[in-house]
Parts: sequence; C-alpha cells; structure tokens
Amino acid sequence: MASPSYRLPALDQDYLLGDSMRGLRFLLEYAKAEEELRAWGIRSTIVVFGSARVRPDTGDRHARWYNEALAFGRIASERGGALRVQDGLRDNVIATGGGPGIMEAANRGAREAGAPTIGFNISLPREQEPNAYQTPDLTFRFHYFAMRKMHLAMRANALVAFPGGFGTFDELFEVLTLRQTNKSPPIPIVLFDRAYWSAAINFDRLVEDGMIDAADLSLFEYADDAESLWKTLVARGVCEIER
Repeated sequence: MASPSYRLPALDQDYLLGDSMRGLRFLLEYAKAEEELRAWGIRSTIVVFGSARVRPDTGDRHARWYNEALAFGRIASERGGALRVQDGLRDNVIATGGGPGIMEAANRGAREAGAPTIGFNISLPREQEPNAYQTPDLTFRFHYFAMRKMHLAMRANALVAFPGGFGTFDELFEVLTLRQTNKSPPIPIVLFDRAYWSAAINFDRLVEDGMIDAADLSLFEYADDAESLWKTLVARGVCEIER
C-alpha cells in the first residue's frame, strides 16, 4: 500500500506530472479557464499585447505607451459592451497576458471603467506576477504557452499589439499567421505606434523578397493614440454600443 502504484491516479502528483500525462495537463489547462470564462458569460474579447517592461513613471515613450494602453482599456470597455450583460453574455472584454507594463495598463483601464478584465498569466522566471487590475475570478495561470495562446485567440474580436519584445512578436506573428492561412476569423489587427513597428520590422522588405504577398500587409493597420485605435477597430467590424 506504500507503493506509488497504489495511489489513486487523480491524487498522484508524480504520475500527473509525468511525461505520459502531458496530454491530460493540456486538457486541464484548457478546461479550467474555459469553465470560468463561460461562468462569467465572456463571449468575446479584445486582446492587448505589449511589453512587460514599460512603466508609467519613466517620462519618455514608455510612459506614453502605458498611458495610451490605459486609455484604450477604458475606452474599449465603455464602448465595446464589456460593462453590459445581455442574455447572460459579455462582449469585447479586455484580455491580456496578465503581467506588468502594457498588460497592466490595459487591465487597469478596463478595471477603472468598472468592467471585468482577463489576465492569462504564465509561469516564467521573471516579469510574470499577475498585475493588480485583473478580475480575480478571471486571473488564470498557464504552464504551456500553446494553451495560453489558444485561450488568447479563441474569443478574440480584435488584437492590439503595443510595442514589445520577443513575447509580443511571438503573439503578433502567431495571430498574423492564423489570419494569413485563414485558420482564424477575419479579426482586425492593429499595431500601436507606427514609428516603433516600422523601425522594428521592415514589412516592405518581406514583400520585396517574396516572403509574404503585398496583400498580406492589409491584415493589419497602425494607430498612434487610443481614440484612433478604437475607431480603427470599429471601422474594421468591432461593434460599438450605443451610449
């Protein structure tokens, strides 16, 4: 009876964390968040990506990015429907990766508007303690990037990419690839701060060298302030509620 083989499988952590149960752990990470999102009636989200290293008190471009992300989180929550429950459902709820920086700002804007807001956190060596502005019941923690990405994408009505590093690029190109290959619905994708993105990625060079089609450049647009960002999303199909 002291042998590990005698333990109930559901209570045997060594077994559950073993290689053979990786598929089950994927399922658990999907199901736990899915159940809570359904309980809250979250039908659709607006996903905001961006650097965890941006701070509001730096007095430079970082501060501007933070404040614009905060303003956008508030605008999108007030005008997109996250404050209103209709037939038990909410739409356009702000969702982020749950960390500090741009993610904190977007969650904070939604929170200050009085809306629920989602944080899809992930276990990392640094920069990934949940920020203080996520709705507690909608604060999730993942081990697998793949499952986190799935939850970020599967309810998204739009994707907004603020300036960021490897993680932001990873998420952005994941969604761009899904759109390019028609593996996801035609959601609007907006890159915040044209100057940053134009300097960071030479999209025109990708076209010139035949890496992407010229038509692929229409998969995304640019915006340089929170108000124009929201208007771009609305122009591309995000519903705006009557105020």
